[in-house]
Amino acid sequence: MTADLAQSISRELPYLRRYARALTGSQTAGDNYAAATLEAILSDRSLAEGAEMRIALFRTFHAIWQSSGQPVEQGAQGTREARAQAHLQGLTPNSREALLLRTIEELRYDQIALVMQCPQAEAEELVQIALNEMGQSVSGKVMVIEDETIIAMDLKGIVQTLGHEVTGVARTHKAAVELAHKIRPDLILADIQLADGSSGIDAVNELLADMGELPVIFITAFPERLLTGDRPEPAFLISKPYSEEQVRSAVSQAMFFASTEGLTVS
Repeated sequence: MTADLAQSISRELPYLRRYARALTGSQTAGDNYAAATLEAILSDRSLAEGAEMRIALFRTFHAIWQSSGQPVEQGAQGTREARAQAHLQGLTPNSREALLLRTIEELRYDQIALVMQCPQAEAEELVQIALNEMGQSVSGKVMVIEDETIIAMDLKGIVQTLGHEVTGVARTHKAAVELAHKIRPDLILADIQLADGSSGIDAVNELLADMGELPVIFITAFPERLLTGDRPEPAFLISKPYSEEQVRSAVSQAMFFASTEGLTVS
């Protein structure tokens, strides 16, 4: 591998891994797909030609993803993976992929068309279909961990317009733990840095250790600091400043992988 190619891939790899994990709902499965993408490009350098590296990586990933036919890891009946698989089977093919590329990875519609090898008009239609279908699929309880009042109220409003109940807003690690134990959430939406200097990551880790598996969406101005592969990482990660479309997409995606029984599935 040339130094230039290695540097180009290294810059874009965190975002490929973010996309892969959001698509699968699993760090392990997502990273496996990302690794397969890198292996394909290293064995056939022509896959990285004729497009900017991010597009080349995502395009190669999408070809592998399509050929595998496995949106999430298979699980035993009643498991989180099995329930997610059942939900996903009801969605229009390729709509989730287009939605993630648009909202989380912030690709233009012409770039999505290149990645998915389809007309731009189809890419635009798939994004809208996904927003409509996923918004009607699952509803549940969402806890917001955010120390900035304006941002917290904005997130609360977006979540409520999707039909979810907001259990409350916590501004500190301690408040987050207390709130979660008072009303168990189906999803946690958390900032990384909190008002008292505490960490949203630490608060979430304590809750997950105590309450079991819950889907989490982290919001941070520095996503690359979390996407290193050195430790357990969030499957859903939004960059600041975020858009309403990004939050809507991430919340709808994360709810597909919720493990609690309190969800209402249409």
